[in-house]
Amino acid sequence: MKKMVSFSGVMVWLITLCLLIPAAGAQEASKVQVVAAAICKNVVDREAVDIGTQFSNSVSRLYCFTKAVSTQIPTEVVHVWSYGDVERARVSLAVKAASWRTYSSKAIQSHEIGPWRVDVLDTSGNLLETINFEITQ
Repeated sequence: MKKMVSFSGVMVWLITLCLLIPAAGAQEASKVQVVAAAICKNVVDREAVDIGTQFSNSVSRLYCFTKAVSTQIPTEVVHVWSYGDVERARVSLAVKAASWRTYSSKAIQSHEIGPWRVDVLDTSGNLLETINFEITQ
C-alpha cells in the first residue's frame, strides 16, 4: 500500500530546504568600506591635496586617495582607472589596519580630454565606490 504525503508536509519540507540553501549568486557583504575617496593633485602626509572633479589637461599626474575601514586585516582595495569606458590602469593596494589611508596615481596625457572614473573594488571585485572626474582643455 502506498503512503500518501500530505500537501502541507511537502510545503514544510520545501520551505525548510529553501531556508537551508543560500540564494544562488548572492554575494557576501564586503568586509571593507570606503569612508573617503577623492581625486587630487597630490597626497601629502597621507592627506589629499587639491581635490577636484575637473582638472586641466596640463596636469601631468593625478592621485586617487582612499580611506578604508575593514574588519578583515590584512586585505586590499583595487583602484581601476578608466578613461571613458576603457580601463587604463588597475592597482592593488594593501589595507594593513582597521582604518587605513592609501592612494594610487596615474599619469595623464594632454590629449586624454573627457570623462574619467576610478572604481574602488574589494578583493572579490565588489564595487565599493566610484569617483568621476573630467579632464578639460
